Amino acid sequence: MFPKLDPLLHSELRLAVMSTLAGADEADFTYLKKQTGATSGNLSLQIDKLASAGYITIEKGFNGKMPRTTCKITLAGQEAFRSYVEALKEYLSAGK
Repeated sequence: MFPKLDPLLHSELRLAVMSTLAGADEADFTYLKKQTGATSGNLSLQIDKLASAGYITIEKGFNGKMPRTTCKITLAGQEAFRSYVEALKEYLSAGK
């Protein structure tokens, strides 16, 4: 029987955000937007969903006079991402 995939991480954009954050200490909104190719509105909605699930934290502040939104992956997010990757590996190895 195949393991269940986390539906929150099974979204292409949310998975891209989590993949980016898993490899970085933190990332600002502009960087995430550039890496994912998402629109501002869609990215904002998706990071809010990840934050509501406890997978990331969102910090809003300023860089000089410019607003800055920074995202960080949480321990729960790291565990969810690791479990998701392990589940995908099981799916991929089943055909061998």
